[in-house]
Amino acid sequence: MSLILSLGGIYFFILIGYLSKKFFQEKMDEKTLVLFSIYFLQPILVFWGLTTKEIDTSVISASFIFMLVVFCALMISFFLSNIFFTNQKDRSIATVSSIVGNTGNLGIPLGIALFGIDSIIYTSIINLVNVFLVYVIGVYFYARGNFSASESIKSIFKLPVIWFGLLAIGFNYLGFKLPKEILFPMEMGAYTTMVIQLAIFGMYLYGVVYKEIDWKLFNFVTVMKFMLIPLISIIVLNMFELDDLVYNVILLELLVPLAVMNVNLASLYDCKPTQVAFLIFATSVIFLFYLFGVVEFLFR
Repeated sequence: MSLILSLGGIYFFILIGYLSKKFFQEKMDEKTLVLFSIYFLQPILVFWGLTTKEIDTSVISASFIFMLVVFCALMISFFLSNIFFTNQKDRSIATVSSIVGNTGNLGIPLGIALFGIDSIIYTSIINLVNVFLVYVIGVYFYARGNFSASESIKSIFKLPVIWFGLLAIGFNYLGFKLPKEILFPMEMGAYTTMVIQLAIFGMYLYGVVYKEIDWKLFNFVTVMKFMLIPLISIIVLNMFELDDLVYNVILLELLVPLAVMNVNLASLYDCKPTQVAFLIFATSVIFLFYLFGVVEFLFR
């Protein structure tokens, strides 16, 4: 019952975003909210998240284990996509979409809902790692031929969330503590960020077009996301001695549905953004039910 209530609370804000776009249409501009979130609110969330607890070896190892699983999954999806697809755009979507998970919009608030505030330090640093992966791996595969390594690197460092994340890591490493007078408004900003991110997610979902769905692509991505990646994750995670909380948080962040950033990149590089938008929607719906099995059978 507690899981249902936790998930219901998270998806409620997604529903609010969906309905706001449905009823107000162009008056509700998700792009404005995206810019506001990326350049002002997300840096607050990341800085707050990375200073809630001392960064120890478990926090660092969580980010490295996350990357290890992602690269293993990437190699497998790249190999399989070249077998099952002949179209280059389909191969790109199949290769990278399931790897780029919604670790920020959904992963951070869901971590809090399931594991409490102790999860924030782990979900925040994993989300920071995921931002790098999105702008390197994501851009490469979605662009394929239009890709510029130097431009991609520059794009990463234009994001304030990266700088605030690195600042927070240094702040934490040096043992500084935020005074409670500053901590409280930062916490307000962090939770506001989560709500707005979930609402933005709902707005993007409203724009999904259901016509001309590529079911072969859908089947590949869902099998990759909900069968092969969990299998790879469990194998890799069990190679390390991890605290139950760390184990569960890493697994959760690896299994969250596709990130909205997928459709942003697909649209930017003309890589079937409509199909990608549907994949985001479909995996988000499946995840709502899939998570119950994860909690019951895969979490420690």
